[in-house]
Amino acid sequence: LATGVAEIAESTHLKGGLSASNHRNREDSWFKSLFVRKVDPRKDAHSHLLTKNEESNLYKIQFHNVKPECLDAYNQLCEETLPSIHNDKYYPCELVGTWNTWYGEQDQAVHMWRYRGGYPALTEVMSKLRQNKEFMKYREERGKMLLSRRNQLLLEFSFWNEPIPRKGPNIYELRSYQLRPGTMIEWGNYWARAIGYRQHNSEAVGGFFSQIGNLYMVHHLWAYKDLEAREATRNAAWQHEGWDEVVYYTVPLIQHMDSRIMIPMKASPLQ
Repeated sequence: LATGVAEIAESTHLKGGLSASNHRNREDSWFKSLFVRKVDPRKDAHSHLLTKNEESNLYKIQFHNVKPECLDAYNQLCEETLPSIHNDKYYPCELVGTWNTWYGEQDQAVHMWRYRGGYPALTEVMSKLRQNKEFMKYREERGKMLLSRRNQLLLEFSFWNEPIPRKGPNIYELRSYQLRPGTMIEWGNYWARAIGYRQHNSEAVGGFFSQIGNLYMVHHLWAYKDLEAREATRNAAWQHEGWDEVVYYTVPLIQHMDSRIMIPMKASPLQ
């Protein structure tokens, strides 16, 4: 009997020890999970999964904040210079669009360029422009009119149409989203479906994500006849089953968002 009691006690002790050990292991595993994240074994960069072909089209977007008293002179300077670069086959680049911000950040110009051939085309253009006396004079004059400037290099999402020249008159909305780091693939997955809800009035112009500059930044470019058409088009999207779900799941991915309503300059291919 004594031997049996001892065996039971030992068994209970072992079970208790195993139970405590398992409990500690679970706690330790839970604690480690707070600091250690599993990473999917991807073999491609996220940009390769999201864009059509990283080597085909590279985009540059420029934001120029102009001295208020210089805006008209700045616009005239751009209209005299930018089309000559756009039309010259010597430069492997195209002016996608050039605008003034109407609602949003005031006294601002936004320019978007496309470089067919990716980074080599960008390097070639920059090198050739440094040898262009007219362009260097333009830069010098432009510098006297600016308060600040910044730019980003972008790739286009595979599920958006490539922006092409458009007849006007139109207003354009540039919606910019600063995403939480690590959420670009998730954003792309949702918007690959969502874009279908926003193409009924041909309002979708282009969708881009940053490679250099502010990272995890997304830009969606839309065209509308006027502000009333914008409101009607955006409201109509909510009538499509599934749009509400896309909004619900993408909003938590955003850290900050901004909207600009823009008016095309005379030289803009997107009118």
